[in-house]
Amino acid sequence: MSYLETTKDVYKEAALTPDVGLCCTTNPIWELPGLKIPKIMQEMNYGCGSTVHARDLTNNPKILYVGVGGGMELLQFAYFSRQKSGVIGIDVVDEMLEASQNNFVEAEAQNPWFKSEFVDLHKGDALHLPVEDNSIDVAAQNCLFNIFKAEELKKAIAEMYRVLKPHGRLVMSDPTCEQPMNETLRNDERLRALCLSGSLPIVEYVKMLTDAGFGTIEIRARKPYRILDPKNYPTDELIYIESIEVAAIKDPMPADGPCIFTGKAAIYFGDEDYFDDGAGHTLLKNQPLAICDKTAAALKALGRDDIFFSESTYHYDGGGCC
Repeated sequence: MSYLETTKDVYKEAALTPDVGLCCTTNPIWELPGLKIPKIMQEMNYGCGSTVHARDLTNNPKILYVGVGGGMELLQFAYFSRQKSGVIGIDVVDEMLEASQNNFVEAEAQNPWFKSEFVDLHKGDALHLPVEDNSIDVAAQNCLFNIFKAEELKKAIAEMYRVLKPHGRLVMSDPTCEQPMNETLRNDERLRALCLSGSLPIVEYVKMLTDAGFGTIEIRARKPYRILDPKNYPTDELIYIESIEVAAIKDPMPADGPCIFTGKAAIYFGDEDYFDDGAGHTLLKNQPLAICDKTAAALKALGRDDIFFSESTYHYDGGGCC
């Protein structure tokens, strides 16, 4: 049985019998004013973070969400869209689509503003999205892409890039791992189905996105996720896994390479009121400016002793240099 078939079986089981121990269901569930999330949706929250960010969701965006789970993030996206067919949910597992649709009935009972018609559910494959080119403002997936091996992952990212409008956003939450995994763990198909054995180092994950053409990358959060230990997993060593929340924006690729925001900032503290590098970056005195890694390298290369550079925090929330 292929790892993709194993994945279908894992999530079919999770649709028929909610598994609160699957993926990251212990994460705090944040709510918005007037939004009530049914308990069943929380129990079926099979993600490792959140892909719902208010600043991505202005002006009634058309939203695509791949891998519907119990429908919780679809409901959260609908909170911002509130229009018929404003949110499209795609899943390859029939039972998960049915469970999500049933959960929307409960969501309607608890949320007077919500109507199930706000969300269109379709059976589909992340590798062959049933969505038109350049038709989506915000695409999202949570703890899905890391089940894929390299070639399938490239195709899934390319599909998201295809359906996004120019300047559209692909928002993701996935586990990452900075240390190499032994081959036993890497080839364990059930662990791959649980989004664990496919985990990539952040630098490889980002390169996959920029290779697909995304000109701007924002790493919005990085936090502890799981430990894989030899007593409970087929591994000879302790493996630490983090989850990251990333937005890849379909901006044109700059001639000097992508803008990758990892939470760096620059602070000018010289004698003048501001510093202008002549390349479009102005630093006001003692006011931090979020900068991408590329801009940080260019400013450091000037060799000035009146600009401070913070290390990457891997937490970025907009307002940067580019």
